Amino acid sequence: MSRARRRKRGAGTILHRPSRRIAATRVAPGRDSGHVVLSAEDSLKVVVGLGNPGSQYAGTRHNVGWLVMDRLAERAGWDGRGRQRDSSNVVGGRYRGLDLTLVKPLTYMNESGLAVRKVMAREHAPLGDVLVVADDFALPFGKLRFRETGSHGGHNGLRSIIDELGTEKFSRLRVGIGDPVRDGRDHVLSKFAPDEVQRLDELLDAAADAVEAWARDGTSKASNRFNTFQLREADTDRLAAPGEVDGPPDADGVRRTKTGWRRVLQRKNDKADA
Repeated sequence: MSRARRRKRGAGTILHRPSRRIAATRVAPGRDSGHVVLSAEDSLKVVVGLGNPGSQYAGTRHNVGWLVMDRLAERAGWDGRGRQRDSSNVVGGRYRGLDLTLVKPLTYMNESGLAVRKVMAREHAPLGDVLVVADDFALPFGKLRFRETGSHGGHNGLRSIIDELGTEKFSRLRVGIGDPVRDGRDHVLSKFAPDEVQRLDELLDAAADAVEAWARDGTSKASNRFNTFQLREADTDRLAAPGEVDGPPDADGVRRTKTGWRRVLQRKNDKADA
């Protein structure tokens, strides 16, 4: 296989890859046409973060997969350099010794599988070198969970990928977004709560670390390390700026809540300020 032409940009190296030679013929049938390659010669890793396009969905729980892709792109110095192709926003290159392609499908969640199949076909990427990052409201906010296979669990993006590829045997990283109080659809399309926003950066960093671990060591070792990850508890004194909803109490011990101004009750064991 001829050597890939590299063009350096900033901190990352953008790769212009020639066609990649397949080293094995074991395939799985996909829907409609073509096959899904199960093994290949080299080690390009494709990471797909699920989400919805459009400003109305930016920063919502359902788009946490996109947020993880953005965090990885920032680390590699690739932010703002993505190209639209294969029904996705795609960026990639060499980063810390890894050959990565980061993918944000632009098909809307329910048709994510169409974009994933197109990217896999272009990159000749085997299923073993593909990771899907998705939100999961069955997990508490801040939990991470790797799985090497499994059902869609009610997630329409994963459902579409499974239907399109004709298999459940691909790795996924589920990012906990918390259990919905009432309606699941409203919950996943909502913004993060103030106590979650306070810790979101830490969660995205942990998820990005988990993706890097997967790319280096595989799903099994990455899961041993990150499936026990525990995000810190929210600091109730730093949820928002003073005077804003869920902000810290003022000098008189009064803070603003969603239902109005409330005096903070002092615990018996707490000492009053001098």
